[in-house]
Amino acid sequence: MTSTGIVTNIQRCSTEDGPGIRTTVFFKGCPMKCVWCHNIETIDADPVLVWYAVKCIGDQGCVRACPESALELTPDGMKIDHDKCQVCGTCEEVCPTGAMKVMGTHWTSDDLVEELLRDKIFFTTSNGGVTLSGGEATYQSEFAIEVATGLQEHGIHVALDTCGYCSEKVLRELLEHVDMVLYDLKVMDPKKHEEFTGVPIDRVLTNARIIAESGKTIWIRTPIIPEHTDSEENIRSIAKFITTQMKNVERYDLLAFNRMCTDKYKLFDLEYPLKDADLISKETMEHLAKIAREEGVSQVAWSGMTKNSKNRTTIENLEERPCAN
Repeated sequence: MTSTGIVTNIQRCSTEDGPGIRTTVFFKGCPMKCVWCHNIETIDADPVLVWYAVKCIGDQGCVRACPESALELTPDGMKIDHDKCQVCGTCEEVCPTGAMKVMGTHWTSDDLVEELLRDKIFFTTSNGGVTLSGGEATYQSEFAIEVATGLQEHGIHVALDTCGYCSEKVLRELLEHVDMVLYDLKVMDPKKHEEFTGVPIDRVLTNARIIAESGKTIWIRTPIIPEHTDSEENIRSIAKFITTQMKNVERYDLLAFNRMCTDKYKLFDLEYPLKDADLISKETMEHLAKIAREEGVSQVAWSGMTKNSKNRTTIENLEERPCAN
């Protein structure tokens, strides 16, 4: 039976979400609420309507077309009555500039697989594939399993990008249908983990061990967030966990913090909690990578936007990766 799921974005030509050239699918819904989350639109499981002020030309076709009269264009901007809005997409269809946008598209697993297979030539020539990300792909486990199964039936390499907060049953079922796992280890202190992500760390660590036992290829990823995950103690603790309990980890990535999501929060009338946080320095990123290597992790890499010693911004292999960052 074909199931239906909700996807916020299909990002083509990704190069950091697994080996080769990849297409990354961002599933909607996430059990974590990380303070630094870059994709706030993926946290809630349901589609939501947003308005891009910079794209709006004020013709009000959307207001007239709305069957629920949920829209009003005021001098202060578009007011969306979310209690009335049925997220039907009518306003998006009539908007000539894309100012109205539904975050979250319904797909059947068959249709999504067919869409992803359009990129098969890129996967074949680069040893790439599809990465199931989010949000959190395990949040829509039945849908994710059907998509992964359909892709593998066509010889496509499938990676699961996960925060690890799901049931053991769901994880084991998904592991049977993916080729590798990109796993987030954000902060090891239990109190801080629950404070920063909204969930306990126990299940995350238990599932990390299950993935290690599965023999799947694993990449571990840690977002380096100022005053949250950037301490030497945290990186040393994660590295020790990797070397003692996840010995088949192929690569450990440190992902430098950036504030590129600030405008996205404004779409939801929210303020990004870390909007004033400074970028991490290149020297700090290199130092943290060195600490991980000292603990025995052989393949450690870092990437992202940084500041150098003269407070200029530099970019090292930057690609937005919402789940980890």
